[in-house]
Amino acid sequence: MDLHVVEPARDRRVRRTRAAVLQAAIDLVSARGTTAVTLSEIAEAADVSRRVVYQHFGDLDTVLLEAGLDLARRELLPRLATLRQPVDPREETLAMARHFAEHNVFYRALFTGSCAYALDRGLISLLIPVNRQGVEHLFGDRVTGAAVDDLAAFITGGVGSFVTAWVIDGAHDPEAFTDRLIAVVSLFLEVR
Repeated sequence: MDLHVVEPARDRRVRRTRAAVLQAAIDLVSARGTTAVTLSEIAEAADVSRRVVYQHFGDLDTVLLEAGLDLARRELLPRLATLRQPVDPREETLAMARHFAEHNVFYRALFTGSCAYALDRGLISLLIPVNRQGVEHLFGDRVTGAAVDDLAAFITGGVGSFVTAWVIDGAHDPEAFTDRLIAVVSLFLEVR
């Protein structure tokens, strides 16, 4: 049997299973507004066995964390990638705010649940490259590579805290939130 023929089929099956489990977690948490779901419920909603969920993820917190990161990878990062260059900071911030507002119930549950810290760290790692590009655009070669990395991490962490508080409070009006966030970052960077 040719392993090169079998391997891609297995990989597609694994990807489909993981996607089904993650979507089931998103759907259940969003419907309930809480992370108080079980692996058995997620497995049933994904139409897989509980054992399969354990094999792929290990525990509930990992499923929830991966569901949150997967949602950001599938929906938020592509939105940011399609913005015209050079990126308008308001457009970029508004795209991010709209994503979190659209999935407010899901993210609020995660940000107030047991995987909150891990989700915060994971989202920051996804968004640092986006902010690194913005810092490079703003400062060009006036700062060192290390300073670009540090500033991108600093901005991403601060914005992440601001976003988390906004999501927990209900993520009302992404446009008003975007204006608030842009005003704060502009003051910080002394850019207008």
